[in-house]
Amino acid sequence: MKKEMVAMLLAGGQGSRLYALTSHVAKPAVPFGGKYRIIDFPLSNCVNSGIDTVGVLTQYQPLKLNSYLGNGQPWDLDRSDGGLHVLPPYVEKGDVGTWFKGTANAIYQNINFIDEYDPDYVLILSGDHIYKMDYTQMLEHHKQQQAAATISVLEVTLEEATRFGIMNVNPDDTIYEFEEKPKQPKSNLASMGIYIFTWSKLRQYLVEDEANPDSSNDFGHNIIPAMLANGEKLSVYRFQGYWKDVGTVQSLWDANMDMLNFNDPNGINVYDKEWQIYARNPIRPCHVIGQRAIVHNSLVTDGCEIFGDVEHSVLFHSVKVEAGAIVRDSVIMPGAVVKAGAVVDHAIVAENAVIGVAAQVGVPTGDGGKAVSVVAEGVVLDPGVKIPYGAMCTESPKGGDA
Repeated sequence: MKKEMVAMLLAGGQGSRLYALTSHVAKPAVPFGGKYRIIDFPLSNCVNSGIDTVGVLTQYQPLKLNSYLGNGQPWDLDRSDGGLHVLPPYVEKGDVGTWFKGTANAIYQNINFIDEYDPDYVLILSGDHIYKMDYTQMLEHHKQQQAAATISVLEVTLEEATRFGIMNVNPDDTIYEFEEKPKQPKSNLASMGIYIFTWSKLRQYLVEDEANPDSSNDFGHNIIPAMLANGEKLSVYRFQGYWKDVGTVQSLWDANMDMLNFNDPNGINVYDKEWQIYARNPIRPCHVIGQRAIVHNSLVTDGCEIFGDVEHSVLFHSVKVEAGAIVRDSVIMPGAVVKAGAVVDHAIVAENAVIGVAAQVGVPTGDGGKAVSVVAEGVVLDPGVKIPYGAMCTESPKGGDA
């Protein structure tokens, strides 16, 4: 059945800048905000925008992500006409398959999937950003501009602009130049990695790009520059609202802490009934807060057992904080345990990790800094272990200082 627009969600990245947090899981499946995983945000945006056909392109460590996505039911994408489709790399010729070589190649490998729905437009999304966005407004802008491609942009400071792909535009917001991480940016319009293409145009450029052996098969490096060089009309869509690329440990921690600014009008409001963020949630009993426990300015999810002190922190389901333990300015992911007398400060503790009795995560190093510490998935810290601020604990150290 023909669709006006199909969404293609790129969810195969390794997330190497998250280090231990993505050693066993794709970045879009990393837990976020006490109740969600990162991929919930673009998927929910699609459903809320009325997009009912979504291809999710997976590659790196897909098992947990694929299991989480299932048939798409939590996002109302379990449909016979359209719905959610998981699209991994596959064998195309003989018995030799290839990984996605780049973002453009990932879409190229799925041309047949897109052609099946014969869309007028294709929406390209990243699976690792936290934001709420109505894609129909961006599509209307694309139509009004009669553009071949529309790129969503966010205004950043000129200092920040050196870290992004920057769009230089004419007074009518058409793009005349794209610069990747410029040392001296001419503009502060940063690409959000969200594109709407007229499908007939994009299909042509994907085929041409794939035939070029020197191409890196990437939208930012190849497709967009090629379209500009050929005089295609490209436009920007100016997004206003909360958006965070959670591709680093610090940015992931920052975004979780932003969830605790409940009255911030510039934050992300997950309590908005008009634009809900949907998720697949395990069934757990109510959380328990013990008689002597103290919980202040925190998010606490179902199944948690809290008998210690929790301050300005985000706790996912099934977390245990034993009596005498302190959790402060931290993110504690599903199933983690903080044993009696332990202290976790300014840290991210990954799924099913155990912080031993009287252990400390977040210990001063002498420079006065408080970089985010990370305890990786399944790591068990022995009693008394001390993990300094900024440390990346990927295995279980035995006693004393790590």
